[in-house]
Amino acid sequence: MTCQDHKDLMMAYLDDELDQQQKRAFEEHLASCAECARQLDEFRRLKQLTDSVSFIEPEDRIWQQYWDNVYNRVERGLGWILFSMAAILLAIYGGFKLIETIVTDPDVGALLKVALLVLIGGLAILFVSLLRERLYFWGKDRYKDVRR
Repeated sequence: MTCQDHKDLMMAYLDDELDQQQKRAFEEHLASCAECARQLDEFRRLKQLTDSVSFIEPEDRIWQQYWDNVYNRVERGLGWILFSMAAILLAIYGGFKLIETIVTDPDVGALLKVALLVLIGGLAILFVSLLRERLYFWGKDRYKDVRR
């Protein structure tokens, strides 16, 4: 095994996750490799430091400020959703009116009309594909319960 292979086992060694054979081979390598022994000491100190870390519960005043701001966040979120929906609907309406004007205009060439219809078809396919993918992964999202 190379030094890199042994470095990959260092945390497992510190967490006592190696079997006896792996542990013996790792300790033999440490006896002959000063670099790995030095890194193991650094990892050991880091592990001691992280093991001693504890989380502090926020004060009641912090929680109160958080809950006071929930209303503002919900209100602004709802405002952005409504604004976005209205903008999308207006863009769709304007787009349809523009397409209707171009398609019914006798002065516009057939090639431009066909290109416009192909463009719309491509956008529709992309939209449906993206929507299908989002709906598929919506139920399978491993991080949906993670609080932000």
